[in-house]
Amino acid sequence: MEREHIQCDGLAPDDEPGMPEFEDDKPREACGVFGIYGPGLDVARLAYFGLYALQHRGQESAGIAVGDGAVIRCQKGMGLVGEVFSGEDIDKLKGKVALGHVRYSTTGESAVENAQPLVFHYQHGMLALGHNGNLTNYHELSRQLAGEGAVFQTTTDSELIVSILARTTKDNLADGILKTMSLIKGAYSLVVITENRLFGIRDPLGVRPLCLGRYRQGYVLASESAALDTIGAEFIRDVEPGEVVMIDDNGVTSLRNHYPSKRALCIFEFVYFARPDSVIDGLNVQRSRGALGRELAREHPIQADLVVPVPDSATCAALAYAAETGIPFSEGLIKNRYIGRTFIRPSQALRSLGVQMKLNTVREVLNGKRVVLIDDSIVRGTTSSKIVQMIRDAGAKEVHMLVSSPPINYSCYYGIDTSRRSELIAASRNLDEILALIGADSLNYLSLEGLYAAMAPLAPDSFCVACFSGAYPIPVPEAGEVDAHACNC
Repeated sequence: MEREHIQCDGLAPDDEPGMPEFEDDKPREACGVFGIYGPGLDVARLAYFGLYALQHRGQESAGIAVGDGAVIRCQKGMGLVGEVFSGEDIDKLKGKVALGHVRYSTTGESAVENAQPLVFHYQHGMLALGHNGNLTNYHELSRQLAGEGAVFQTTTDSELIVSILARTTKDNLADGILKTMSLIKGAYSLVVITENRLFGIRDPLGVRPLCLGRYRQGYVLASESAALDTIGAEFIRDVEPGEVVMIDDNGVTSLRNHYPSKRALCIFEFVYFARPDSVIDGLNVQRSRGALGRELAREHPIQADLVVPVPDSATCAALAYAAETGIPFSEGLIKNRYIGRTFIRPSQALRSLGVQMKLNTVREVLNGKRVVLIDDSIVRGTTSSKIVQMIRDAGAKEVHMLVSSPPINYSCYYGIDTSRRSELIAASRNLDEILALIGADSLNYLSLEGLYAAMAPLAPDSFCVACFSGAYPIPVPEAGEVDAHACNC
């Protein structure tokens, strides 16, 4: 298999793979970060496996940077983790500390120069940075730095963070990180390495997740605890909002000068993004999704013959809905899990087959049945209408659609691509209008109160629900300043 990759010398391949012709009508994932400090360990290979566990958080590009005590070496490229690296590539990345990153960009800037980690020389040596999130004051800061003579090689706000970090660091990088946090605004979890140290940074409201674990004589940072499980690391704790953890030969040191009065963990980690086997801020994702399904059953019981999930992220909620109502559960939709991030594009006449390339119905299960179809969210509604029609074409007598989250009414400014507000079906249409567009017999969403109940024991004010309510916990740009979905991580 041909792989597209570069060393961190700015040399990009001539051709870059296109984005998928058919994208699910879902919010696009945040990026994934993974860091490991382990003298004597094969840190690059462990980072490689950690990125595999986080592949669902970004399928556009992947990269690994390794510090050996003297220099940082990096390899990154466009594509999935298995496409970017070979065994020989990993063998060449020797060191004591490693940083891995998988990226999904929401700006459309799908270019190899924006792939991470970003590696830089500065006055005290070298550092590499991996970023998950989005800065809401990116344009303000970039104009300020440009006015002071700064130049940028990428279109990502991640490079802006590095530029500020280099300027604020005098003699102590940890102090520079704390000063940088006082200047940047938004949602972020960052992993930074120098030639011989590892840093984990979580934004003051904890919008983006980051956890800490132990592997043998070393330590690990990851966006999700499932990545720790994959390499056999022991989960220690979540990095606290506003906290910086520094890891070196002295172990783990916690630093902070940000003590926010509230938290705002992104609720979509539990609705859709995170793996079911991950635990984030004390909540298991699978159990939370099951609770969403139970709340949905209490709010919207329906007389039906089958409960069918839209795979895979709605499966936990659908199973719980079936158990709560006593309606049999069945996989009436089968997902093609082997379709890659790119594939041969069909002719214009065949583009309507895009959903069928990813999902197929089981006629023997659906024929003649009254079906409760459960999905975790609806963004634009385009895919939902096609799925409903597929189920009808398979012979279903009725299709009742239930959504295990509230209507998405507002765009996200914090690193999730929920589309522009004008593209959000719930922002401009009422329930009856959405029902008519998707073509189901009935449609209902989980209420915000039901969502909060499912997230217990965490309090409602522990979460960011701005995409549902419009109550943004971090000030957002003025209208027209920047696209709401312009995440640059």
